Amino acid sequence: MRDNERMIDVDYHDQTAVVRLRHGKVNALDLELLQAISDTFRGLDADAVVLTGVGKAFSAGVDLKRIVEGGTKYTQAFLPALSDALLAVFDHPRPVVAAINGHAIAGGCVLAAACDVRLMSAGTIGLTELRVGVPFPTAALEIVVSAIGPAAQTLALTGQVIDIDAALSIGLVHRHVNPESLVNEAIECAADLGTINPEVYAFTKQQLHRLVRKRIDIRSPVDDAEILRRWSQMGADRRIVTYLTALANRRRT
Repeated sequence: MRDNERMIDVDYHDQTAVVRLRHGKVNALDLELLQAISDTFRGLDADAVVLTGVGKAFSAGVDLKRIVEGGTKYTQAFLPALSDALLAVFDHPRPVVAAINGHAIAGGCVLAAACDVRLMSAGTIGLTELRVGVPFPTAALEIVVSAIGPAAQTLALTGQVIDIDAALSIGLVHRHVNPESLVNEAIECAADLGTINPEVYAFTKQQLHRLVRKRIDIRSPVDDAEILRRWSQMGADRRIVTYLTALANRRRT
């Protein structure tokens, strides 16, 4: 059994589970955290779920340093784990509410999009994969399309990060909430949805996700092989290093 307790906290408020990511400074998605997310969501016994982060970020996305340092072998394990974690949230049969407590970037944005309802209190949100120089896994891209429809094209192809008001305008965020009340409001929202007949909720969710899952199942065997090749090639490493250097320079200024 994996030691998920170091990366994820789970506590219960009546029948609502609050899942808190607490992995490093910004909840960067590495192989271990992704495996912990999958294990946690598939093991939950609750009427509803709140997913949030500890600290200033919901999740700053993929731990790019680990990708560079781990090389092809690490990437080969990481990419399937990324899709698996995102789908564990997306496919969860009970209501899942994201309490986005800070920046939700790249994979962090997709993780939020995998939730049924998204409340946000601070930070920015967006898809930066193309700015880094790597393509989206099929599951990640389809989850964002499912969440925001045609707006996903602009968000993905520009690599922009947007503020909460802009996210509200495209349906990526459903409600702007004060930081002090974020988790409580998310619990209230989740608990309310949790009163819906669980079989009916799960069936309706399956109906809404059916075409998305079909596209993922059809395209993943084809597209993800090419995605792995591009993430693994040396050129991708150089682009990632360039991106990280530019990001560090912006933070210093």
